[in-house]
Amino acid sequence: MNTLMKRKSLLIGVVLLLVLSVSPVAGAYDIPGVTGPAFSLTTGKGHITTGDGNSVYMWMYGVQGGTAQYPGPTLIVNQGATVTINLTNTLPVPVSLVVDGIAVTATAVSGTALPGVLTKEVPADNGATTVQYQFTASQPGTYLYHSGTNPPLQVEMGLLGVIIVRPSGFGPAPNRTAYGDADSAYIHEKLFLLTDMDIRVHDAVQKGNYTNIDFTDYRDVYWFINGRTLPDTLSAAGAPWLKYQPYDALVLMNPGQTILYRMVNASRDPHPMHTHGNHHHVIGRQARFLSAGAGADLSNNAFTTVVYPGDTVDAIMTWTGAGIGWDIVGHGDDVDNPPLGFSTGGAPGPEDIDNNNNGVFDTCAAQTLEPWEDPADHCKLFPLKLPGAQDLTFGQFYGGSPFLGALGALPPGKGGFNPWGGFFFMQHSHNEKELTNNNIFPGGMATFLVVIAPSTLIVE
Repeated sequence: MNTLMKRKSLLIGVVLLLVLSVSPVAGAYDIPGVTGPAFSLTTGKGHITTGDGNSVYMWMYGVQGGTAQYPGPTLIVNQGATVTINLTNTLPVPVSLVVDGIAVTATAVSGTALPGVLTKEVPADNGATTVQYQFTASQPGTYLYHSGTNPPLQVEMGLLGVIIVRPSGFGPAPNRTAYGDADSAYIHEKLFLLTDMDIRVHDAVQKGNYTNIDFTDYRDVYWFINGRTLPDTLSAAGAPWLKYQPYDALVLMNPGQTILYRMVNASRDPHPMHTHGNHHHVIGRQARFLSAGAGADLSNNAFTTVVYPGDTVDAIMTWTGAGIGWDIVGHGDDVDNPPLGFSTGGAPGPEDIDNNNNGVFDTCAAQTLEPWEDPADHCKLFPLKLPGAQDLTFGQFYGGSPFLGALGALPPGKGGFNPWGGFFFMQHSHNEKELTNNNIFPGGMATFLVVIAPSTLIVE
């Protein structure tokens, strides 16, 4: 297992390095998914990979003609659209589809649907029957969809996904909003779909036991973000060794930008999601905006937000480094090193230090602030002198310098996963056991936010 973990960690590191080294393209990034309003889904089965190298049997939704996936495809539609989801079934049990918080009508368009308890169901007939689920996307926000047939079993097995309803007028900034209101504006967005797993259930189902399972003895041993556990949450979207788990959970942003988190809990337990680096501002719950209109402003700031079972939470976060107490960009007085001439009007040479990179020798106080920079911290020196490299232990994500975007010398074999000199902040569940993979730490419901130097444009 140790050898497997070392190889896996090395592979994860290489992939992360490749992700962070891709030539950037201007623009914001969206949550990956399938755009509607019409969708054709089917069910399928396969084995997913966990962060400790395990392989787990799953039931999954997938786009018709494509690969089934965990979680199911993220469906993206516009407010006001009539959404149609056609579902066929290849599993050995009937399945269905419901959307929490939305009234959905179901009609068989081929074959014969089963009546079901919550909605009409697609029988286990190897794709012969198609049931159409239809609703109007009247309210923007984030929604959970899942099988309404024996949910304790089928949601556990993987039949779930997320629907995102874009507000009317959604488009480039300033119309890039979650709810059509300026208070919900953002640049980037990320989905955190939270699930857990009792592997004994999956083993039983793989052996053909679909009914004699005691859920009163449920004991989860895996906790997922977007169908992955740490360290796989950091791997690139569509990583080839994660065939059935296409969605990553790595968050990227530049300082001063705003990220929208869409947090969805499809598991049995509440998860206190914690964002390091700054508080987040909760602006929506259950696809309802908390600060619009003439009513009371119910939005709130938090470092940790508990996402309850079945809950959807929309939160925005901005990182500027304000109040950190030192100039995080490393602004400082320009230095005219011999041979002299820079200070008398000559162009800076390779021996000189031009902190503002403007070709003019000036003091830090005269240098332009970044638009997101805290004026109180401008030109403040790093508050202590770091020990020599021989006296420090460097993490893989340390760039060698305390300044954002500035790289420094590192001992051989140290660092290397941070080519942009970014700041890494862990984002994770605050339930400590949920940071393990089958009792192996680190793992589970955890990922990272990477704040990347402002000179680097980000796109996913």
